[in-house]
Amino acid sequence: MSLKSRVYLDWNATTPLRPEARAAMVAAMECLGNPSSVHAEGRAARSLIERARAQVAQAMGADGADVIFTSGATEAAALACAGRGLVCADLEHEAVAAWCAPELAVDRAGRVMVPAPGRAALQLANSETGVMQDVPPGLALCDLTQGFGKVPLAFNWLGCEMALVSAHKLGGPKGVGALVVRRGFELAAQLRGGGQEMGRRAGTENLIGIAGFGAAAEAAARDLAAGVWDKVAELRNILESALSLDANETIFVGNGVARLPNTLCLVTPGWKGETQVMQMDLAGFAVSAGSACSSGKVRASRVLRAMGFDEAAAASAIRVSLGGLTTRDEVLRFADAWRTQRDRWRARGA
Repeated sequence: MSLKSRVYLDWNATTPLRPEARAAMVAAMECLGNPSSVHAEGRAARSLIERARAQVAQAMGADGADVIFTSGATEAAALACAGRGLVCADLEHEAVAAWCAPELAVDRAGRVMVPAPGRAALQLANSETGVMQDVPPGLALCDLTQGFGKVPLAFNWLGCEMALVSAHKLGGPKGVGALVVRRGFELAAQLRGGGQEMGRRAGTENLIGIAGFGAAAEAAARDLAAGVWDKVAELRNILESALSLDANETIFVGNGVARLPNTLCLVTPGWKGETQVMQMDLAGFAVSAGSACSSGKVRASRVLRAMGFDEAAAASAIRVSLGGLTTRDEVLRFADAWRTQRDRWRARGA
């Protein structure tokens, strides 16, 4: 089966590169100068970075000077969290959870209780379930990685001290992200050297990646304003309805609470998530299990365990995440393929 005939339904893992990002990156490849050099070539490179900074800031409702470019959201999390003694819930992304104490309680619907926002890190939206959180004023760190570009948001009205974003989640290149900080917030650099990024992240900037990030952020904001994600939400609801036919044993996680418009997490206890992923892959559909580590091995979802699911159920989850290029035909074809495999699974257990 060729890649062209496959259906990609794993947009929360990464997204296709936008044409606008590709064009900006190709143009940046022709820029010779080091952004820290004061000559004309250096100033040309610097102008590309500052343009991208303004594009990212405008797309997320922040001030440009508060956008610090990094190698991705993982580095941004380390820059934000190191030495701060923050707390989080067990369902936070590993890049944040690795730096925080898991002290915050989670209810069955995946909502996090945050009694002391000034000490807490919190996702706006969970990558596995799509469940969205109410961001309390004064939150120390908000992970906007999954929400940025999919739902309306503005850093300046969220009221948090810092926020994480990543380019490849909204049609930009992999390997670039940003930490956004509130104006006047004190932040110690973790990478030290030449004093780039206003002295808060040293190292020659990834000019090509940053240019692509800026263009992708600008295009994502246009899509959001044009209602692209409202249409995606309609497709997600169509898919959920199609999958729920004669699926009495399946749990649709987050159904009934605010979710990302593109995300569907379903748990069919006893039918392992990794088995479902492989079966769907052979049928031509790319989806994810509840959680996957960097080596590619699948394990029971830590997120679902935090929500109160037992080990067997947490190991029986898959995530289907749609995007702006997903079609009605594709989601209905996936639903048919999934129901076929579910019926075979039932027959084997009969």
